[in-house]
Amino acid sequence: MTRTDPDAFRDMAEHALNSLPDPFRAHAAQVLLRIEDWPPQDILQDMQIDDPLDLTGLYDGVPMPFKSVSDPAPFPDTVWLFREPILNEWRDRGTVTLQELVTHVVVHEIAHHFGWSDDDIAAIDPWWE
Repeated sequence: MTRTDPDAFRDMAEHALNSLPDPFRAHAAQVLLRIEDWPPQDILQDMQIDDPLDLTGLYDGVPMPFKSVSDPAPFPDTVWLFREPILNEWRDRGTVTLQELVTHVVVHEIAHHFGWSDDDIAAIDPWWE
């Protein structure tokens, strides 16, 4: 049986980060992981998302290409994982492991940390085909 508790999600997310190729892993290690059951209402409103099941993860920070030592970010870069939406997608798909889905979400959000847009990611990401 697959564990789905917050600690299991943290373990899966850390495994995903630790599995990144070395040059990326070192920079991703600076990003905080935050596991929440649901996206906060203020984030959903800011992103104009009506259904909380539509948001599985979020990168919150200043992407690396835009960082400046003369203008430090007030908060650490954070990748949020929203457990219930991820579990819902996992059940709906039925064709991937929970680890694969968590890894996908983590890598997608970390790509934003490196400055990639959603369009950049979609251009190389076969996940949605």
